[in-house]
Amino acid sequence: MIIIRRFWTGNIASAEGALRAGCNFYAGYPITPSSDLMEYMARELPKRGGVFIQGEDEIASINMLIGASIAGAKAMTATSGPGFSLMQEGIGLAVMLEAPLVIVDVMRLGPATGQATKSGQGDLMQSRWGRHGDQVLVVYAPSSVKEAFLLTIKAFNTAESLRTPVVVLLDELIGHLWEVIDVPEDIEVVERVWGSEPGAFFDSEVPENPPPMPKLGVGLNVLYTGSTHDGYGFRKTQDPDAHNKLVRRIHRKIYGNLDRIFIYDYHGEDAPDILFITFGSVSRPATEAVDILNSDGYRVGILKLMTLWPIDYTALKSFVNKSQIVIVPEMNLGQLIHDVKMVGGDKVYGFNKIGGGIPIYSSELVGYAKEVYR
Repeated sequence: MIIIRRFWTGNIASAEGALRAGCNFYAGYPITPSSDLMEYMARELPKRGGVFIQGEDEIASINMLIGASIAGAKAMTATSGPGFSLMQEGIGLAVMLEAPLVIVDVMRLGPATGQATKSGQGDLMQSRWGRHGDQVLVVYAPSSVKEAFLLTIKAFNTAESLRTPVVVLLDELIGHLWEVIDVPEDIEVVERVWGSEPGAFFDSEVPENPPPMPKLGVGLNVLYTGSTHDGYGFRKTQDPDAHNKLVRRIHRKIYGNLDRIFIYDYHGEDAPDILFITFGSVSRPATEAVDILNSDGYRVGILKLMTLWPIDYTALKSFVNKSQIVIVPEMNLGQLIHDVKMVGGDKVYGFNKIGGGIPIYSSELVGYAKEVYR
């Protein structure tokens, strides 16, 4: 395998991952701290035969992505909290249309304008539940520059293979972190499956397998609508069976592929006394805290989640059950901890730090772990 060494930020790595995955359409609106990702795509995408558009706002941009995706493009945008809020209705439409696309949210401190240049992890619940109706998104969360590259590629592959929008949840610390990384030359890229004959492009005999995408301009009489529809795209706004079948199938194509969507990394002792469960940039000081605590004689491990939704609760519970206590450090007031408490109950503790862009330090986690493990 050929390896190429690069010195990138997380935002640049995400952009390069998108390009490596075949992204050929980008529409977005500049917003701190994702603007440099957009600027990079503005420079690089046209050089590689792609289309770059700065939309008038995030609402226009997400709808441009849907149109480009339906027309055959691998489409992407990047934003941060306020812009992500504006995109929610469009993302919900993409779920209903089964339009593959990728949204990178580089998180900052909110609510509202908040502290635009400072890092936070407050968009976790928004990425899962920001839209109305019964819907599900796949959400990946890098904790390093290399993961920003690889998980953006995985986001495109997941979007294409499951016909769904996918979110990459970066935070400002990773987005603007410079690291030297080794980039493999040989990377799997999933290409779109097109339907070549007229048929039911919004139905599947096996709900876990999405139907092929209908190709435009070849006489397939394609119908797209955000209303409830049957397998051929015809509106069925008064048919309860059609709605039940459609929405359940859209769910099952995600949850039925949980084994390849849900990814994580474990580091530390087997059956630890203390288990950290983390995501994003907080995984870095937590990993250092694990090594310090192990050297102090404690049995400690860290479970780093790279998929934040959907979560494999069976896998999560297996790690939690092996530990004496669980600590969930987050740069928010407690969001991931709700999932962990579902399987761990009272032995789960949160460590939360927000404001000013001051990261969580390993020394803080070491002290807190020793305090709650007494």
